[in-house]
Amino acid sequence: MNTRIFGRTGRSVGEVGLGTWQLGAGWGDVSEEAALATLRAAWEAGTTLFDTADVYGMGRAETLIGKFLAETPSARGAAYVATKLGRFSPPGWPDNFSRAGIRLHTEASLRRLGVEALDLTQLHCVPCDVLKQGEVFEYLRELKREGKIRDFGVSVESMEEADFCVQQEGVAALQIIFNIFRQKPIHTLFAEAKQRNVALLVRLPLASGLLGGKMTKGMSFPANDHRNFNRDGQQFNVGETFAGLPFEKGLELADALKAFVPAGMSMSAMALRWCLDFDAVSVIIPGARNAEQAVANARASALAPLGAELHATLADFYAREVTAHIRGPY
Repeated sequence: MNTRIFGRTGRSVGEVGLGTWQLGAGWGDVSEEAALATLRAAWEAGTTLFDTADVYGMGRAETLIGKFLAETPSARGAAYVATKLGRFSPPGWPDNFSRAGIRLHTEASLRRLGVEALDLTQLHCVPCDVLKQGEVFEYLRELKREGKIRDFGVSVESMEEADFCVQQEGVAALQIIFNIFRQKPIHTLFAEAKQRNVALLVRLPLASGLLGGKMTKGMSFPANDHRNFNRDGQQFNVGETFAGLPFEKGLELADALKAFVPAGMSMSAMALRWCLDFDAVSVIIPGARNAEQAVANARASALAPLGAELHATLADFYAREVTAHIRGPY
């Protein structure tokens, strides 16, 4: 797999990472055996960055990664684990954003992952007004000085939040939603992030599976899958589910995109490669529920860039057909 330097951290990481929300909760049930097999397959395919959060399965995803690291000697010290805090309960909001709350959740993540220091901890889509008060950044700087975390960043929902956070002292990384259906960061964030050497982690590169091109109107999702219970933002930011598009409209748009997929390439491969074609992107973190998906995602790194003509076509499609239908902070 091709590697990229992860911003100012100086770490080299495989450009296709693994998001582990699916392995914790929120995407239906994944057995421990399947989850560990997925982690191993991703590692063997060249993935070195694993993105997780304390709230994924209320600690389950971190615990699984900790077990994977303990059982995989080659990954210890070589894998880069990016976790998140701010949404776990107890204590819950607003105490999660206090000095005591941030320290509590940091210590818990250290125990579950079985490491002495967190490679990267990210504020997990905390309210914009909390970010702008500024105290949370000082609490993270303190933890870095103590050696409990090596670097810190922010997972954001909107470009307004990204613009504020990229300017904060010590922020090493921003995690954003970015895909063919969510192209706004190209024009509002990429240049600033590159100038400041802030790493960008791209979540939802496949728009919750829409850009895989295999979904149909008749399909259903398990009761504990966010694509069922958060389809219209009932539980959290609607942008985290289908990139903020209504499901039926997303299906229609995905079907229209099939006409642009290069010969011999799957739609999901095109969508992942599209993200990787931007040099401001440090790593994409598609999720996977099994080993086969993890390996298929990793293959996007070996594909040739899509080319200027196709990029122009997809940019025009986004402007004409997609933007009016995006919901939620953006």
